[in-house]
Amino acid sequence: MRGRGSVGVVCAVPVLVVALLTAGCGRSPGTEGTGAKPTAGQASGYGVQFLAVDECSSFGTTSFTEVPCTGERAAARVVARYDGRMSDGPLCPATTDFVLHISEQRPSSDEDGDGTIPQGYACMRNLEPPHPGDPGGGGGPRTIVGDCVYGSGGGQVRETACDGSGRRKPQYRVTKAVTGRTECPASTALYVQLGGDEPVGCARRVTRPG
Repeated sequence: MRGRGSVGVVCAVPVLVVALLTAGCGRSPGTEGTGAKPTAGQASGYGVQFLAVDECSSFGTTSFTEVPCTGERAAARVVARYDGRMSDGPLCPATTDFVLHISEQRPSSDEDGDGTIPQGYACMRNLEPPHPGDPGGGGGPRTIVGDCVYGSGGGQVRETACDGSGRRKPQYRVTKAVTGRTECPASTALYVQLGGDEPVGCARRVTRPG
């Protein structure tokens, strides 16, 4: 790893990629784009729109199913929903736990004409802990202030739990998000790419987990 005056490090955190319905797709976090448009921001109620904001999904190994949020199978809630590809669209909210990638569906026969599901992605938050998207949680699709990372080789870093409970021990903690490196404090040991309006993370070396 390199110090304050060196080339910045791209934070490559794996997004949970799931084959939802027929296929899935994913990307690593980056800067926001303009190609995707948000779907309706209001809760639509179970079944009206597939995985709309405030609707819930079950957990699965290869697919996720939309279920009533009051049901016993409900495991995560949609906190934001966008049409289009994630690589072209806005970032999920900071404390998103995982992302569901939704393939476009156009049924060959549809009685009422509303069966089309556009390509998109849903930003999900677990209904119960753990929340890997929380600061220091060691996961989620974004790296945010409070998260810890370790060097994974090739000039990249990956998230790990700040309390040391992950497979890899934390080496750096992101203490501040700024628009440019010159705004980082003198104690910064590493720059981490965060994306969004403040794309530079100022990270300090971790002396011990926790």
